[in-house]
Amino acid sequence: LVFATILAVMGAIWALALTRVFVHHTPVLPVLFNWTPSLPYRILLVDHGPAPLVSGDLIVYAFDGEAAQRDYPGLNRQPFFKRIVGVAGDVVTVDGRDVFINGHHVGRARTHTFDRRPLEPIAPTAIPPGQVYVQGSSADSFDSRYRSSGLVSTNDVVTRVRPLL
Repeated sequence: LVFATILAVMGAIWALALTRVFVHHTPVLPVLFNWTPSLPYRILLVDHGPAPLVSGDLIVYAFDGEAAQRDYPGLNRQPFFKRIVGVAGDVVTVDGRDVFINGHHVGRARTHTFDRRPLEPIAPTAIPPGQVYVQGSSADSFDSRYRSSGLVSTNDVVTRVRPLL
């Protein structure tokens, strides 16, 4: 009985792992739930509207930043929930660890991750077409302020969302 239980649990783990490989990581249901402190909203309604992405939009995107390839492979294609703060043509500047979009202060980059790995701020740039700058409202949010997160390709945006609660 114990062996059968262990075998069933191992089979379930393998089935879930295979599902992650062959099925989109973020199922787009009509309602999504946010459990992180990245933004203050907990329940979100998916917005299927065809409107272009604009500054201020709340989005869910599949993470494809440098950190997923280098330090945290478990982040690769994981769903992130952030607000668009900069769009194509906006100018990102950095003064020390303070980050600005078109001259407006949008945040301060931390020096280290929670596990003490060093963090570098994003490099100054003009946001190219097909990319957006995203940010959470928490000072601890891992977002475009950091080189290892970077700008987000609009191709990685899964959906736009609207807060319900």
